[in-house]
Amino acid sequence: MSSPAPSVPRPTTRAPRVVVLDYGSGNLRSAERALEHVGADVEVTADGRAALAADGLVVPGVGAFAACAAGLRSVHGERLIEQRLAGGRPVLGICVGMQVLFERGVEFGEEAQGAGQWPGTVEKLQAPVLPHMGWNTVRAPEDSVLFAGMSPDTRFYFVHSFAARRWEQEAPEHFRPARVTWAHHGEDFVAAVENGPLAATQFHPEKSGEAGAELLSNWLGTLR
Repeated sequence: MSSPAPSVPRPTTRAPRVVVLDYGSGNLRSAERALEHVGADVEVTADGRAALAADGLVVPGVGAFAACAAGLRSVHGERLIEQRLAGGRPVLGICVGMQVLFERGVEFGEEAQGAGQWPGTVEKLQAPVLPHMGWNTVRAPEDSVLFAGMSPDTRFYFVHSFAARRWEQEAPEHFRPARVTWAHHGEDFVAAVENGPLAATQFHPEKSGEAGAELLSNWLGTLR
């Protein structure tokens, strides 16, 4: 009687490793829990080596543009983002973490410099009611990866009074233009951007229930 064939272990799929960058801006734990919920192995840290080594880097942010920009600089966040993008390694900004990716922000007459990944200014929305707080739909391009599989009436949770009211970057010849998603509150504003390995949302996916979980899952899919 022949011996049974030895069992062959099935290959396991490693969970994508994500660092939530801790630079003194809140919402870290809710972002951590939301990412863990969709299958990421998450670490909240300001350690630059961990941020560079991770499959994905998340830059959250709440509060004032100037304070978030200063906090980002204090942990060399601008340099970490630059180094990751130079190697084609994904970065996701959330709320003010998206805003500080632009050149500058102007709040209550105070101008502050951002990370400068995108041209343009974050400024006060022209709307009858501020802050823009609550659920809202977005207009995503058909080839969006972040919003793939979602219907146009899907709603996300926003809390902000400032935004990029225009998109000013032009794609160089032979390069894919950024995928820009828009929302409306008093006027149109940039709700999300997908620009190669750099992506960002003005809304909070970690507070957007199933829709936010689906978006984060789509983003994790870009890390593999």
